[in-house]
Amino acid sequence: MPRNTSIYKTSGSILKIFSAIIVLGAGAFVAVAVLTKHNSSTTNRLQTATQASRTSGNLVTATTLTNTGRPKAKKNSSVSKAIEPHNSSTQKQKKPSGTLGSNKLYVVSVTPRQGSVNISPMTQIAITFSQPLASNSPTPSLTPSTPGSWQIVGNKAIFTPTVPFIPLSDITVSVKNGLSPIVSSTGNTLSSAYTSAFKIKTGSVLRIQELLSLLKYSPLSFSSSGTSVSPTDTAAQIEAFYNPPKGKFTWNQTTWPENLTQLWQPNTYNVMTRGLVMEFQADHALLVNGKETAGLFNDLLQAVTNNDINTGGYNYAFVNKTPPESLTVYHNGQVVIKTEANTGIASDPTSDGTYPVFAKYRYQVMHGTNPDGTHYSDPVQFVSYFNGGQAVHYMPRAYYGIPQSLGCVELPLSSASQVWPWLAYGTLVTIIN
Repeated sequence: MPRNTSIYKTSGSILKIFSAIIVLGAGAFVAVAVLTKHNSSTTNRLQTATQASRTSGNLVTATTLTNTGRPKAKKNSSVSKAIEPHNSSTQKQKKPSGTLGSNKLYVVSVTPRQGSVNISPMTQIAITFSQPLASNSPTPSLTPSTPGSWQIVGNKAIFTPTVPFIPLSDITVSVKNGLSPIVSSTGNTLSSAYTSAFKIKTGSVLRIQELLSLLKYSPLSFSSSGTSVSPTDTAAQIEAFYNPPKGKFTWNQTTWPENLTQLWQPNTYNVMTRGLVMEFQADHALLVNGKETAGLFNDLLQAVTNNDINTGGYNYAFVNKTPPESLTVYHNGQVVIKTEANTGIASDPTSDGTYPVFAKYRYQVMHGTNPDGTHYSDPVQFVSYFNGGQAVHYMPRAYYGIPQSLGCVELPLSSASQVWPWLAYGTLVTIIN
């Protein structure tokens, strides 16, 4: 198609206007180019700073809760300064004050506090969360398991025991998500697990003595002056650990030597009570150390509930260092064996006092140092330790009845074999003169 040349015809004034437009357009292009270059470099700097904040890991809005409940936030002033002029939402953060953010559910505190001791046996356990819990949320757990109930009140889960805690028990509170997670009223689940532990106060020594008498581990009987505690009433039995019933102790036999009877002191944890406890511990596969423990109280409770009565009676050993030296064993107030014995020489005497048997061996090789500095290794039999390295045992000697040992109580073989079964764990051995 031929061009219509008439439309390209312009007057001189039109050409001038067109030239001016071209000049102005060129100037505008240059200005846009300059601005574009400036904005590009600014954007690059912002992207670089933002990328640095993302990769450095220093700019945080929340942290994981520690046991103290005081999270820490790290600061990076160089990143903040780079971003502040261009994005006010990423300005330098304020240090958190014990919170993790509104979208986190975590434990703020537990009462009783971690590591607390001497806690009341009926204490409530309160766990405070950062948010209110859902009314149907799962609750924390206790170890050992204890009868009681949990209640959710706002941002707290409260446990109220219905039975007292066992004396000296270590109670562990565990807050963690199981198959059904702990959840807030807004649907947030627990962000991290939390545990706390505390110890219940001890029980009454008097009640330990009462129960050991009722279970026939003691040479004394106990009778309550009021209504007796039912053996099968667990709550009442545990309560009696802290508030023992009043009553009276009576010696089962009146033929015990005065060296034993003068040891008895109600509500006092002395060597006699320690020996009774050791007897019980040995019979119930507990560590035989004569100490009050949660295991002791728990097993006493079980023994009373099951009527697990001791049938072995009560034994007592008496060593007299007056020549001729002798050892006498009593069972239920009666002498069952009396034999000549050797005790320690003047430079290494057998210690006077009363001690419970804490270790027994049928055979043993004893090692030590003689007074002249030489060493010995003596095979012995029927060994019952009662005070450190001092023990009752068989030792071959030409004769007996005078100081010959290095602290031990030595017996003839026939006597040692008879005495050994009577010196059970916890049996008291008294040394006099």
